[in-house]
Amino acid sequence: MSAERDSAESVRDLARRFATDEVAPHAAQWDRDESMPRAIVTRLGELGFLTGPLPVEHGGSGYDNETFSAVYEELGRACSSVRGFLAVHTGLVSQCLGDHGTDAQRGRWLPRLGTGEWIGCYGLTEEDAGSDVASLTTTATREGDLWRLNGAKTWITNGGIADLALVFARTGPGERQQGLTAFVVELPTDGWRHEPLGVTPLGHRAANHARLRFDGVVIPDGQRVGEIGAGFGIAMSALDHGRLGVAAGAVGIARACLDAAVTHARQRRQFGRRIGDFQMVQADLADISAETEAAAALVTRAARAADTGSPDTTRLTSSAKLFATEVAQRAADKAVLLLGNRGYGDGFPVERYYRDIQGLRIYEGTNHIQRLIIARALLGRDEGA
Repeated sequence: MSAERDSAESVRDLARRFATDEVAPHAAQWDRDESMPRAIVTRLGELGFLTGPLPVEHGGSGYDNETFSAVYEELGRACSSVRGFLAVHTGLVSQCLGDHGTDAQRGRWLPRLGTGEWIGCYGLTEEDAGSDVASLTTTATREGDLWRLNGAKTWITNGGIADLALVFARTGPGERQQGLTAFVVELPTDGWRHEPLGVTPLGHRAANHARLRFDGVVIPDGQRVGEIGAGFGIAMSALDHGRLGVAAGAVGIARACLDAAVTHARQRRQFGRRIGDFQMVQADLADISAETEAAAALVTRAARAADTGSPDTTRLTSSAKLFATEVAQRAADKAVLLLGNRGYGDGFPVERYYRDIQGLRIYEGTNHIQRLIIARALLGRDEGA
């Protein structure tokens, strides 16, 4: 086995131990409390996971995407809220700044994000601009070397606890995609506030979700990320990172459902024998296992495409996100049914897996959008239009 492979396996083992020993025993209570302790963020930093995929020259751990996907998978197996925090903080924010920020910006923000001293959030979604990113209405108006930000964002993971927000705003004069620009807002700041959503999420309840409001927030031009009008491309490249994290986390949920279902099928006895000896139960277990292995293989292929800079990266990442989340949805459905009344209450984790997987089918672009991305990549441009 190569040294690289040894390293990848050691990272997975580290993530598994952390997830098993420090996350899983508390995940149900965090879900009920609708929050997780800040100490978990600190531990993610201490273990090198907050900087996992960043290059060493940027203070990162230097993991390739395949290695970091294993971290997402192991965390997803234990708690989707922790996995979701990491995907936003590191995948959507830190990796995006690493990809598109200047040296000065990386030096200013990445070290603090990497230790967990600062928490990052990704300010893209709006009330009327979810999947249709180009329709966002938050504006940034230039005033010399400053920008004035006005608008609101919703369903922002980490939004109520963030120290830094990567915000996408309309700067014009371009139409739709051409009119968007990315900015970093250091928090708190005058004219900014966060508000509760006003609803209880179906899943990922230990994560922090908030509305963000910007009322004349002033930002220096040095906190603009990338070129004016390049925000749409920056947002989409960040979502590729996030979607890979979602896909890997979904594999973790599917594996957790399989573990729970197999354990129950071995232990539960009805009609004089263990229920695992009934063929219909065996069929469900076999389906979960086969589909989970297929999803894991697709996530690996997408991660390797990202590592090599393949032009198929976006298509494969969307395919992995689509397939893995649908597989995990079916796994959670079968696990809840198989466990019966045990699966229906929160005394067993499959009830939480069932709720959490719904969010993964929506986050970073709904699965409807993933199908459109895949189809458009296959069809290419209409040269006859």
